[in-house]
Amino acid sequence: QVQLVESGGGLVQPGGSLRLSCAASGRIFSPHVMGWYRQAPGKQRELVAVISSTDSTSYANSVKGRFTIARDNAQSTVYLQMNNLKPEDTAVYYCNFKRVGTGGYDYWGQGTQVTVSS
Repeated sequence: QVQLVESGGGLVQPGGSLRLSCAASGRIFSPHVMGWYRQAPGKQRELVAVISSTDSTSYANSVKGRFTIARDNAQSTVYLQMNNLKPEDTAVYYCNFKRVGTGGYDYWGQGTQVTVSS
């Protein structure tokens, strides 16, 4: 199994910043992809940003230039730096770990609320 512990959500004014963290433990074997998805009320869960075990990154168009995903050297913690936040960024943010390849597996964190409001 993989355990994912998220932190860093909260309430911020438009234009502000937040940093989300996701600490992974357990079967965090490579190759894998870790990252963040979000789900706003009444909407489907969508990809925000992901980073692979080879440090390849991918972002949703809506967050490019504002959000940055990074990981620590041990590859066990992933960070999402969110700048210039907008009200439409309000959502529950979920951390995801995906072991890719034959016999792959997929785990989700419990989610952390991000609210952007004045």
